[in-house]
Amino acid sequence: MKITKLFWGATLVCAAAMAADEPVALFDGKTLNGWDVLKCEAVVDNGEIFLKDGNGLVQTQKKYGDFILELEWKALQPEKYDSGIYFRYDTVPENKPWPQRYQVNLRYDDMCNVGGVKGAAKSSHLTKPGEWNRLKLTVCGTKAELEVNGQPAWKADGLEGPKEGYIALQAEVPKGGQYRFRNIKLTELK
Repeated sequence: MKITKLFWGATLVCAAAMAADEPVALFDGKTLNGWDVLKCEAVVDNGEIFLKDGNGLVQTQKKYGDFILELEWKALQPEKYDSGIYFRYDTVPENKPWPQRYQVNLRYDDMCNVGGVKGAAKSSHLTKPGEWNRLKLTVCGTKAELEVNGQPAWKADGLEGPKEGYIALQAEVPKGGQYRFRNIKLTELK
C-alpha cells in the first residue's frame, strides 16, 4: 500500500505530496544486523536492544533522508534517566561520544525536546516513567513532527544540515541509566 499524502495538522509535512515505502523493521529482535555499536555496550536481550553500559551510540549502518521512525523505549532507572534518539547527522566527532545535533531527548526532565529547533518543545506529560513508551518521529525536509504514545507532542520547522544522516540510540548509562528499545521500524519518504 502506498501512502500518497502525509498531513501535518491541516498542512502537508512536505511542500509537495509524496509517496512512502512500506515500513521496514530496523531491528529484527535477534541480532544487531544493520547497526554499529560505537563506544558503548549494547546487546540483544529478550527481543530488545538493551543499552547495557558506556557512553556512545547504537547507530544505523545506513543514512536516511526523509522518514517516519517508530519505536518503543523504556528507561530502567526510576528517575534521572537519560538517553535519546539522534537523527540526520553525518559524523560523531572523534573526541565525543555523540553527534552535535538533532536529538529527541529521552531525559526525565527534558523529555522529547529537540534542542535548537524552534517548536520542538518539551512533552514529558505524554510519557510514562518505568513503562514502555511509543515514539513516532516524522522528518521531512526542514520539518519534523513527534507523537508520543499516540498523542501529538510537537511540530517544528528549521532543521538544517545534511539531507541524509544516521539514526542512533544514545547510550548514556553511567549518568543516565540503562534503556531498552524494541519494535523499531522506519518508513522512507520519497
